Amino acid sequence: MEMPFPPALPEQPRYAGFWIRLLAYILDAIVLGAITYPLVRVLSSMGIGDSSSNILSIAISWMYFAVFESSEWMASPGKKVLGLIVTDEQGMKISIGRATRRYLAKIVSGLILGIGFIMIAFTARKQGLHDKIFHTLVLRTKY
Repeated sequence: MEMPFPPALPEQPRYAGFWIRLLAYILDAIVLGAITYPLVRVLSSMGIGDSSSNILSIAISWMYFAVFESSEWMASPGKKVLGLIVTDEQGMKISIGRATRRYLAKIVSGLILGIGFIMIAFTARKQGLHDKIFHTLVLRTKY
């Protein structure tokens, strides 16, 4: 079931800019580190190589972002703390499929010298390359 903007959201959406999104990402990275670091240490102690640990870290990161951003929260924990939500361009909740594709496009955004992320600071609706490709928005619900 798709959800419209939260009722507290004003008529004119407030797009989340580069710096608040970066802060949300840092918060999420701390949470992800707390989850993945112990698992990687266990794998390492079992003699399992770095490539397996990297694959595990990417899989956990993908699940974290895709599941949370397609959930009723419409946000990762870092975004939730800062009052941000991820929606489609009509303000509806995104599917797990779209959240997965958006996550994969974030990898591409990073691979092209971060230009896909820098775009957030310069586009009218504060969209990165991954947002433009998959028609998503990151909106402020408070502050």
